[in-house]
Amino acid sequence: MSAFRTILVPVGDAGTTVGVLDAALTLGRRFSSHVTALHVRTDPALAVPLIGEGLSAAMVDEMISMAEAQAAKRAEIARQSFEAARTRFDAPLAQAPVPGLSAEWIDLTGREEDEVVRRGRLSDLIVCGHPAGDEEIPAMTTLNAALLTAGRPLLLCPARPPVPFGRSVAIAWNGSAEASSAVAWAMPFLREAETVTILTVTEHAYGSVAAPAGELAAYLAWNGITASTLVSQAPTSQAAAELLRQATTSGADLLVMGAYTHSRLRQLILGGVTRHVIDRAPIHCLMCH
Repeated sequence: MSAFRTILVPVGDAGTTVGVLDAALTLGRRFSSHVTALHVRTDPALAVPLIGEGLSAAMVDEMISMAEAQAAKRAEIARQSFEAARTRFDAPLAQAPVPGLSAEWIDLTGREEDEVVRRGRLSDLIVCGHPAGDEEIPAMTTLNAALLTAGRPLLLCPARPPVPFGRSVAIAWNGSAEASSAVAWAMPFLREAETVTILTVTEHAYGSVAAPAGELAAYLAWNGITASTLVSQAPTSQAAAELLRQATTSGADLLVMGAYTHSRLRQLILGGVTRHVIDRAPIHCLMCH
């Protein structure tokens, strides 16, 4: 894959906005990208069927007005965060291609997950923060929608992202189609990384898994990328924790991995590597489904 020329950043919760915008603009500066910050306001009218029964028209109108005022205040806070980040990175506003880094602000009303998926399909990368706080449930809904249906890679940023990142890259390799897609999308990072480590966690003896990890290393070598391999053993219930431990031990500041390589329903009910990484990864993660 070529470099990330267009980057989409859903901007919602003020608590995670700064780190996510900084990460996106850092990449934008590195790859001469156009960074679009997207803020989606919830339409208060959509809640009327849920709250309107038993209430007078005047009360419903008042509730809608209050919700609109809250949405406007939230949007203004998000816009201020965007402008502050744009100023820090000296990113000019643009709506058409220009040389180098540029930025754009989009503020609209609708369903966030739908708008992120729609606009994400025409972006090279979607950048999100870890879902947390009061916004955890809607943020997780948006993140899963982006991962599963946008058809683009997603960069998940830690709460306090190290800047810069991508110097040392770890690849979580299990031979799946999702992991293969993640490697392909990560090529701009892998080609510039100082170190690349292939991580594989297995329940069984190392011999049966070391060869596939070696095959990925051989594939990367054909692309001019030197990678080492690290195969470790852990029960399924501890695979995710072991993966993050090995990534940290290797000194990685970016983890590349396939997302929801097993049944998403099974992972949502029982947990899984993807959900564990989304909840707890201390470094940036480039994920692809």
